[in-house]
Amino acid sequence: MRLYLLALNPTDSVTDGFLPAAARLGLDVTVLTDHAEPHRQAYAALPFAAPEVLDCDVRDFRAVISLISRRGLDSGDHAPVAVFSNSDHLQTQTALAAEYFGLPAKDWKAALRAKDKGQLRRHLALTGQDTVWSTELAPGQDPAGLDPPFPCVVKPREGVASEDVTLVADAAELAQRCKEIQHRRAGATLVVEEFLDGQLCTLETIGDGRRRHVLGGFRTRLSPPPDFIEEVLTFVPAHPQPVVDQVLAQLDALGVGFGACHTEFVLQPDGRARIIEVNYRAIGDQCDLMLAEILDIPLFELILGVHLGRELPADLAERCAATPRRARNEAVCADRAGVLTAAPGPYDEERDGVRLAYRPLRPVGERHEHYRTNRDYLGVIWAVGTDQGAVDGSVARFLAANRWEITP
Repeated sequence: MRLYLLALNPTDSVTDGFLPAAARLGLDVTVLTDHAEPHRQAYAALPFAAPEVLDCDVRDFRAVISLISRRGLDSGDHAPVAVFSNSDHLQTQTALAAEYFGLPAKDWKAALRAKDKGQLRRHLALTGQDTVWSTELAPGQDPAGLDPPFPCVVKPREGVASEDVTLVADAAELAQRCKEIQHRRAGATLVVEEFLDGQLCTLETIGDGRRRHVLGGFRTRLSPPPDFIEEVLTFVPAHPQPVVDQVLAQLDALGVGFGACHTEFVLQPDGRARIIEVNYRAIGDQCDLMLAEILDIPLFELILGVHLGRELPADLAERCAATPRRARNEAVCADRAGVLTAAPGPYDEERDGVRLAYRPLRPVGERHEHYRTNRDYLGVIWAVGTDQGAVDGSVARFLAANRWEITP
């Protein structure tokens, strides 16, 4: 049984999550990517047979379909039983390829709505779910003449990881920020939209095409404005049901329900839950690995399983909501450009009922600019236990006992 996994860069979700899960499910894996060599290097040390890695223009669904079709004709062993990706950028292409081969898949239209932030706003408004002031700027277009409600947010229409997302206070700042982003992202369409103030939260869901389950969510602490760096995520077994119902209604309107989905929303003082963005894949930055441990479920096998046509356990949501575990995920962020000259290596610990893990995301000796986005992450710490205070204390102790040094 062959799984075709579409990817851009190798990630912890793939190496520590989906590839081990595929091996446990007895799947042969072919990774399709436009950066083959980094993937081969990343998978060389896996404690099981490394996946086959093939060059492919994975951003073009036609290239993906053509390659899989040729491979399937050449050998029965290479016929696909599933086509899957956990990349933000590749959900529409993956859905189209899977549908072409008659395999379980997300609705490609829903995947497109989730990825295209302008289309997401239009569709939610057209279906009567939520209306947010929003407009798009074509590549190089001057925002002069726009009359947004200030403060407002500027962001790339297909962006990820808070990159080039910024809060602007007035028309002059809007013009300046748009010019800067357009310089960095020639050819990119920007979205200018109303700022939705409130507590940022997430809802994690998984569906098999028949039933959708809520796995829980997180409360997110952001960096001070004007940036939107996700600094800390604290696990919430169950948001209030009226809040969950609002978010699920908006996902229904978008057509989102199959497979894993990580939805970010703002909970406003009046009780309204308003979607910021829909990431039609599993949560990242080690939170997926942490979530599997919090819930004590084979999360990655369940996600791959629905793409194999398998049903989810009927009581999955109830089991997840009843978990006694609490968790914290905290990023260590660079505060300046330069070379990382000191930082701890990978670390795991179990102490006083708390399991803590740290994973570096930037190697010592490497130089980076200061991006003011999630790309500034030097590493991620996460801890799981049954007491939130003990979990938070474990993370605080690790931070105090280690140092990260950047030399300009």
